[in-house]
Amino acid sequence: MREQVEAGARRIALIAETAADARDVMIEGESGLLSIYPPDERPMYEPSKRRITWPNGAVATLFNATEPDQLRGPQYDAAWCDELAKWRYARETWDQLQFGLRLGDHPRVMVTSTPRPIELVKAIVAQKEGKAVITRGRTLDNAPNLAKPFLSKIMARYDGTRLGRQELNAEILGDLPGALWKQSDLDMYRVRVNDPVQWARENCSRIVIAIDPAISKTEESDETGIIAAGLSGQEGVILEDVSMQGSPHEWATAAVQLFDRYQADTFVAEVNQGGDMVAFTLRTIRAYAPVTEVRASRGKHVRAEPIAALYEQGRVRHIGQLPDLENQMTQMTHTGFRGEGSPDRLDAAVWALSDLFAAMLLPIEQDEDDDDEFGRNATTGY
Repeated sequence: MREQVEAGARRIALIAETAADARDVMIEGESGLLSIYPPDERPMYEPSKRRITWPNGAVATLFNATEPDQLRGPQYDAAWCDELAKWRYARETWDQLQFGLRLGDHPRVMVTSTPRPIELVKAIVAQKEGKAVITRGRTLDNAPNLAKPFLSKIMARYDGTRLGRQELNAEILGDLPGALWKQSDLDMYRVRVNDPVQWARENCSRIVIAIDPAISKTEESDETGIIAAGLSGQEGVILEDVSMQGSPHEWATAAVQLFDRYQADTFVAEVNQGGDMVAFTLRTIRAYAPVTEVRASRGKHVRAEPIAALYEQGRVRHIGQLPDLENQMTQMTHTGFRGEGSPDRLDAAVWALSDLFAAMLLPIEQDEDDDDEFGRNATTGY
């Protein structure tokens, strides 16, 4: 971007997934615009105006990819898009940017991103020669600037894996043979709403917060999957993913905050590992929290198959992109998970959708005290 400013660009759009990302990475980060200039040439940053101004008069404005309509109206001769592949509303934001790139003789966009195989990334790469210049950089290419313990740890864990090929070697991967989900299918049924929380409250007859807990908190421990999902008419909707690594108190706090934000009906919590710990921990944060306990009696891939079938029928949609969840989905096959670690986000999503679609998927007749086919056993906490 410095080169573009020196070459004559005067109106620039800087776009990151969130406003915080734009500030912390693109402006103030280690390689941000404030860090690559000597003090006497550094541009002036005005956070309240979302603006950065260079001594030669060039002006850049910061935008985020959660509000694509911000880009309606302004016009530019250059843009920098960071981590485009994980933008929540990637296609919508990109399209709005294209309408504003109309200044100068040759408006251009620079995209810096991990190459997740979403529809937009593949479309950009597939452009005719001369329309897009692709530069790939491997993690090892940057080894002199990385901490040696980090590099040895990340290479030992991910080198040679599918995730490592994407994250470390900058490969755009195709669909995994036998995968239950394809990225193209997830892209097809993706939807955008201006306010997911308000939309869910107005359109969903039932909302659940599903939790697939990790018991320990270490650098090597799995994440706790925490997914908000709703039932809108005959369709399931994945609303938000706040999965995290953290202590029981930390993930329970995040789950309760998500519950309150969406005014959810119940928690759906897997209790295989933690037993009563999950409901107990939630109720230390929120007394009398309603919890539907679920117990896994079959493998994760077996539980995922009927949910994958619902996706194939177009009966489940995602609000925006959910990149970490979708990475796990596209690595789940008919014979098991082919990714690294445990697919905790996916497991939480499967439990959420199983609960929402229970009346359609399951025979209702069963003994009142028995767990159903999916291991569901509701407890109110009273």
